[in-house]
Amino acid sequence: MHSIDISESKGVRYLHFGSEWVQGAMRIARPFTLELAYTQEMLLSLLLSDAPPQHCLLVGLGTASQLKFLHRHFPDTRFTVLEINPGVVAVAQQFFRLPDSPRIEIIMDDAAAWLAQQAPRAKFDLILQDGFNAAGRTGALSGAKFYDGCRAALTATGVFSCNLLGSSRGFKANLGRIREAFAGRKLHFSSADVGNVIALGVVGKTRKLPLETLRERALALKEQTGLDLRPAITHLQLTTALPDACLKL
Repeated sequence: MHSIDISESKGVRYLHFGSEWVQGAMRIARPFTLELAYTQEMLLSLLLSDAPPQHCLLVGLGTASQLKFLHRHFPDTRFTVLEINPGVVAVAQQFFRLPDSPRIEIIMDDAAAWLAQQAPRAKFDLILQDGFNAAGRTGALSGAKFYDGCRAALTATGVFSCNLLGSSRGFKANLGRIREAFAGRKLHFSSADVGNVIALGVVGKTRKLPLETLRERALALKEQTGLDLRPAITHLQLTTALPDACLKL
């Protein structure tokens, strides 16, 4: 198992897995905000649903940044976390303000194997996947078995959101597996964090969301939580074909 390291610079605490790769970050003075741009952009998934998620699955704990943010601002949401390394949980508790809450269940298991077993029974409105090893690789978390499990574990209105590395050798193949798992109902766009790419997949009825509606939802989310996703919408518009100024998935 890789080592787990902590560094700090200019008021920000970082998590590393035995290398210079940043596995997560927390601004010490604002521990419940989202410090890294890609962690914010992954939550564009919230704008694709009419209501907040009732049950959210997070694959990979890291610094628990998205978990802390969602837990604080969505008091009716339950959370399940899949993390393979118990040391990451201990570090998140000690250094990154992981909440001790009855609404959070942390399961120590391989996510791909767990989903293959539990997907027929466990249903989530939102799945957030951001799991990497010390070399910046996702291993089984970029396989068809994993993505099929994520799709099967979603509710009829569920959304899958993941962080990818656009520079990785298997990036295009990875996108292809997401496309296949979600029957073509996926989109991806480059993050403001250079090198990161956000991919989203949906199930259920076709979603038709005018950009105006997305911006209205983003403004409401900003007023509720302080998170402003309007720049992410603009970035999506610049990098993704949106006929008639409408997102169709």
